[in-house]
Amino acid sequence: MTHIRRNLLTGVVTVIPLMVTSFVFIFFLDLLSGIGRPKVIILANAVRPLSPEFARWISEVPWLSSALAISLTLLMLYLLGWAVTHLIGRRILSGLEGWLRRIPFVTTIYGATKRLVEAFRSDGIETPRRVVLIEFPHSEMKAVGFHTHTMIDRESGIELAAVYVPTAPNPTGGYLEIVPVDRIIPQDWTVDEAMTFVVSGGTTAPETIRFTRPGASRGGHPRTATSAAVTPEGLMCPLGARSANR
Repeated sequence: MTHIRRNLLTGVVTVIPLMVTSFVFIFFLDLLSGIGRPKVIILANAVRPLSPEFARWISEVPWLSSALAISLTLLMLYLLGWAVTHLIGRRILSGLEGWLRRIPFVTTIYGATKRLVEAFRSDGIETPRRVVLIEFPHSEMKAVGFHTHTMIDRESGIELAAVYVPTAPNPTGGYLEIVPVDRIIPQDWTVDEAMTFVVSGGTTAPETIRFTRPGASRGGHPRTATSAAVTPEGLMCPLGARSANR
């Protein structure tokens, strides 16, 4: 029984990464195929007067129809990317965005999604979009997050960081935390390295990591002098001793 259990567990551990990879790969292929399938139908209708047999072949043979749909989708994305990098494409995109801004609910979704995608695309240290560690859920534990925006507290003037903390192994869900900038620990990771770390559940990790801020104690708090309070008699004593006397 021990031999059977060990081999069975080894088989499960071996097949799970293959199944997850296959699932993700098939999901994206189905997504690309679904986007390109209407183009395949249009193409089949266009060539039907010239070659009915070829039109029936590309529209009814499943593997050929899917392969053609995926190819057309990739070609469309490539042409879209090429157009956006040129002046005419940028003008068309700007006009489309201007039209979307007139629709209240749609412009909120589009604007937020675009800023999130741009935050993950940019990995420069000069911008406030970088991989960091924050104290989450408490000071003895750290979580990997993405510093996406910087704000100022209107009352105290403290600089605050908006940090998106993805969950493992599905990084599309997570938490949005607002943390003082001096409490975050910047990392020299790229976005791809951080996402790989999260998706793999920490199994793909560097040998070293910056876990503690410079000048901080083990608990994560800076080393400071002992706090003190003034007693009714006018003498200075530590806060802990004052509480004990009470």
